[in-house]
Amino acid sequence: MRFRLFLLLLPGLLSAQSLADFEKKVTQFTLPNGLTFLVIERHEAPVVSFHTYVNAGAVDDPSGSTGLAHMFEHMAFKGTPDIGSKNWVQEKKALDAIETAYDRLETERNKGFRADAAKIKTLEANLKDSIATADSFVESNEYDRIVESNGGVGMNAGTSEDSTQYFYSFPSNRLELWFLLESERFLRPVLREFYKERDVVREERRMRVESSPQGQLIEVLLSTAFAAHPYHNWAGGWPTDIESFRRPDAEAFFRKYYTPANLTISIAGDIDPATAKRLAEKYFGRIPAGAAPPLVRTKEPPQLGEKRARVASPSQPLMIIGYKRPDQYSKDSAALDVLSEALSGGRTGTIYKELVRDKQIALAAQSIATFPGGKYPSLFIFFLVPAGGHTLEENEKAVYEIVERTKTTLQDKATLDRIKTKLRAAVIETLDSNTGLADTLATYQASYGDWRRLFTELDDYNKVTAEDVQRVARQYLVESSRTVVSTFIPQGGAQ
Repeated sequence: MRFRLFLLLLPGLLSAQSLADFEKKVTQFTLPNGLTFLVIERHEAPVVSFHTYVNAGAVDDPSGSTGLAHMFEHMAFKGTPDIGSKNWVQEKKALDAIETAYDRLETERNKGFRADAAKIKTLEANLKDSIATADSFVESNEYDRIVESNGGVGMNAGTSEDSTQYFYSFPSNRLELWFLLESERFLRPVLREFYKERDVVREERRMRVESSPQGQLIEVLLSTAFAAHPYHNWAGGWPTDIESFRRPDAEAFFRKYYTPANLTISIAGDIDPATAKRLAEKYFGRIPAGAAPPLVRTKEPPQLGEKRARVASPSQPLMIIGYKRPDQYSKDSAALDVLSEALSGGRTGTIYKELVRDKQIALAAQSIATFPGGKYPSLFIFFLVPAGGHTLEENEKAVYEIVERTKTTLQDKATLDRIKTKLRAAVIETLDSNTGLADTLATYQASYGDWRRLFTELDDYNKVTAEDVQRVARQYLVESSRTVVSTFIPQGGAQ
């Protein structure tokens, strides 16, 4: 009953959140160095949320260094010359000594079969000693302690295929402290404890991919579906690349991709725009200007037929079906979003109703319109988990039957209206909190060059017709562009 009442009230809520109303609350400015700020006033509580969006992610990892964007995300919390060091002059000398020791070790290793094993063992011990010396100058987690001791909450970051994002909230009376801290870590980051943190990143991969059937399946999906484009590398990176990272590699990545022109910062809450601009100029204006890095130039060649791959796993059977689709800037993007909602939007989606509720052949069945990212052509995927006593083949066949029916049968008006209302409601929900507001506006500004795209996208959803949904299903959900990956129980594995 509460949900039905919400749907009745939603048109009024949406009109209250019109673009014209929203523009009154948003102040946008760009510093001379190219860094863009969005400031959204919300004075209901003395709290401010900050969101820094770096328009670079795993898709930008250099060849041979997959996972480097994620690695730098970890390093951005390690502090500066003034934060995190007991003696910066001595620590810097020690950090340089690590790289000298590492260079000597790699020089010997690179001799291949001619390498001296005893010498390598000695050089490895020297490197370990150099790392220990540098670590002795570190005040671990000092950046985190400063934030938390001043009332900061929710401090975290994330790396995806297309972006790296940093965020947390502060009491509004700590506003200037945030400007100082955030600008410092992008002006003078110190990549201390690099090799210790490299082990942490490697362990994350072990947990999220190597010990996760779903993670393994996603990795195989991407490496199978994309032959050339770097979307074939999942954000965590490949094991040997992670194990080979060097601190200078991460520093070079930072210099190339963390230029002001490639950053967008959104601030939402109890803040005065004039004060924000003054502090932005004072602190972030110190960062030297630099050109925005180029887009990835490798394009995925046309797929000429269905691809299949299997992953040995003794756990619950899983399947992912992916179809090639255009990037998020395509005129068909809104129709593909609506199609996905029609197929698996909660308990009203067709594949959920038929496979999970009615036939009970699946424990889970859902579609995702854009995966793994949207900046470049990607995938429209289905994720399937069969119920006990039922097979992956049975679920796959049922999905294809629904897909083909979608190509021949128009969605009814009531379904389309419900989907559009749900999509708009999801946007309104993200705008309900300072954190969600800062996140959403920064993402749209960085992704589309204008945060107002948030509202024009809602207009695009409204314009989607039943014929549009049918057309994109026919155009993109085709066998020749399909990739199917599934798990199987290896011989001798658990049943």
